[in-house]
Amino acid sequence: MDILNLIFYSIYLMIPAYLANGSALVLGGGMPLDFGHNAWDNRRITGDGVTWRGTVGGGLFGMIIGGILGLLATYGIGDYFFNITSSQITIVSGFIPQGLLIGLLLGFGALIGDAIGSFIKRRLNFERGKPVPLLDQLDFVIVSLIFVSSVVHLQLSMVIIILFVSVFLHLGANMFAYAINLKDVWY
Repeated sequence: MDILNLIFYSIYLMIPAYLANGSALVLGGGMPLDFGHNAWDNRRITGDGVTWRGTVGGGLFGMIIGGILGLLATYGIGDYFFNITSSQITIVSGFIPQGLLIGLLLGFGALIGDAIGSFIKRRLNFERGKPVPLLDQLDFVIVSLIFVSSVVHLQLSMVIIILFVSVFLHLGANMFAYAINLKDVWY
């Protein structure tokens, strides 16, 4: 597979994670995931920015996006997404159920990864909204890849491309969200 196809398919695979992570910002608010409690070090576990509504809503949105990608694959659009997974997904059959499963794993993996990133930032004494290069861009990607690897065989080259491209996509998405007043900071 040539490098341009590999980049395309790597990004295509991650669409549910990327959109779930972004949608949590829009769908979020309400009760924090940590219920406002502190950890053993007297600092918040995740903080007010990681909410139940954003986590559940964003995770389900990722699942829906995966289902849509599965639907598109039934028409031959993006069926490579499912060819890379066919050797390991045995609990569901058909493109739409596979897409829902992949989207669920990527979506919730992304939001759990974001919560873990928030937890790490609190332990490192970074305030909410303060940038932590690479952690901010890769926490959700790494955990979503771990989650989806239970059903998808990921080539090392794809993982490297996903990590590299995600840094720039994440920064670009944040700049866009800042430009349209969804975020208070550009990073």
